[in-house]
Amino acid sequence: MEHVSKRVTDATGTLTILHDIDFALQPRESAAIVGASGSGKSTLLALMAGLDVPSEGTVRLAGTDLFALDEDARAEVRARSLGFVFQSFQLLANRTALENVMLPLELAAAPRAREQAAEMLDRVGLSQRLKHYPKVLSGGEQQRVALARAFVVRPKLLLADEPTGSLDFATGESVMNLMLELNREAGTTLVLVTHDRALAARCERQLHIEAGRLLPA
Repeated sequence: MEHVSKRVTDATGTLTILHDIDFALQPRESAAIVGASGSGKSTLLALMAGLDVPSEGTVRLAGTDLFALDEDARAEVRARSLGFVFQSFQLLANRTALENVMLPLELAAAPRAREQAAEMLDRVGLSQRLKHYPKVLSGGEQQRVALARAFVVRPKLLLADEPTGSLDFATGESVMNLMLELNREAGTTLVLVTHDRALAARCERQLHIEAGRLLPA
């Protein structure tokens, strides 16, 4: 993130959501973005993913300037290099656990999609749940499916937005442990948005956002 700012304008005027955000993450690093509601955390995550366009500044992923690309090319980068995990899981209700995990592989025309998806679900402890639909899975199981789906393409960068926010403490701890294990195994850079300071402390680095500004480390 190179001197990135984000402003929005409506009938009441212009609001600056992010001010001159500047930092770099290394391969395999884990980082937590911490801040109060409305501080700009989710906007920052959307900019890192190329889903929102900065008003100023440059966003680079593995050396690629995301906003020098058109939207189709950014979508290709996301499919190839990014994984996402959300608080609300974002699983497709009409697909089984296996089919949900297969989806990014199929979109990337990867070989052995079914086998790779089954192997990843086994890795997250769900080998007995391959044919189950999300509605019959617990919240922790759904988030494990979401983790399997995110990691199955071995992304360069995983973005997680409050991934344990809708889980009870014990289940959230289990999911966080698994996420950090997978992060180390896959060599992925992990960026976690959270309100939970204890969760953030488990990452190698904390980035504190306050009123759209990155506080000094």
